[in-house]
Amino acid sequence: MKFFALFIIHFTLYIYGYSQPSSDSIDYFRNQFVTHPKMGVSTHRGNSNVAPENTLATYRAVLQMKADYIEIDVRTTKDGKLIILHDGTLDRTTNGSGPVSERTLDELKKLSAAKGADDTFQTEQIPTLDEVCQLVADWNAHHSSKTNLYVDCKAAAPEPMVAILTKYGLLNDAVFYGSDNYLASLRNVAPTAKLMPSLRNTREMMAKINQLHPFAFDVSWASLTDTLATQIHQQDIRVFVDLLGNDDTSENYAKAARLGVDVIQTDHLLNVYRTFSTNTTR
Repeated sequence: MKFFALFIIHFTLYIYGYSQPSSDSIDYFRNQFVTHPKMGVSTHRGNSNVAPENTLATYRAVLQMKADYIEIDVRTTKDGKLIILHDGTLDRTTNGSGPVSERTLDELKKLSAAKGADDTFQTEQIPTLDEVCQLVADWNAHHSSKTNLYVDCKAAAPEPMVAILTKYGLLNDAVFYGSDNYLASLRNVAPTAKLMPSLRNTREMMAKINQLHPFAFDVSWASLTDTLATQIHQQDIRVFVDLLGNDDTSENYAKAARLGVDVIQTDHLLNVYRTFSTNTTR
C-alpha cells in the first residue's frame, strides 16, 4: 500500500504540473518551502488527498510528503482502547453506524474506514493510537525529516494516551489540542506536554497562559491579526492556524507567512509547498 500511495503522490504532482527537473519532486518542493518562510505545516486528519482521512494509508502518504505534523483525532472504544476517528459516530467515514463509544475494538476492526473511497482503500481499518505511533516512530527512526503528532483529544483519558506516546518516544514533540479543562487535566499527568488551547481574542490570553502555560495557541483565521500574532510571540508562545475549507488558499498561506504564523493546518499539503516554490510569495 505504501508504494501505491507514493506512486499516487508523484502522479498528482505530475498531472497538476508540479514536476521539476529534480530526481524527487516532493523533495524539491519541500526544500523550497523550508527555505521560505520557516513555517511548519500540519496535515488535517492526515489528509493527503490520495487516501481516506485518519487512516494508515493517508498517514504513510503524508510521511512521504515530509509533513511537519500529522493531526489525529483520538477517541475511546467501549472496551477502553484508543482509536483514531474524527466523528463520534461511524456513519460518515466507515461502513458502520452509530456511536464509536458503543463498539469494542474488535468490532471496529471489522469495518472499512474508507466509505466513499475507491476499491483500493476498502481494506483500510480504523487505526489504533498504537498503530499510528508505531508508524510515525518507525519513520522518524529512519529519516532525517521528522514528523510530529498534533493530537486532537476528542474523547480520551490523559493517562493511557500519554502512556502510548511515551512508549514510542513521541510525547515530548507532540502538541495537544482540546478544551481548557481537558488540557489542565493532561498537564497533571504530563507536566511538560505541549498544550495548545484555542484563543479567540487578546482578552482571554493571559488567563489561559496563567492556567495552562501553553506551548502554542490555536487561533482562528478570522481572528488573527498582526497585533495578536505579535502579542502571542512576545509571550514566547507559538501560533497555529487552521486554513481549511474556503480558507485553504495560496493567498492565505502567503498571508500567514507574513503574519509570522508558526504552523498552518491544511488539507492540501502539496499546494502549500507549491505556493512557496514560486517567486510570488518571496
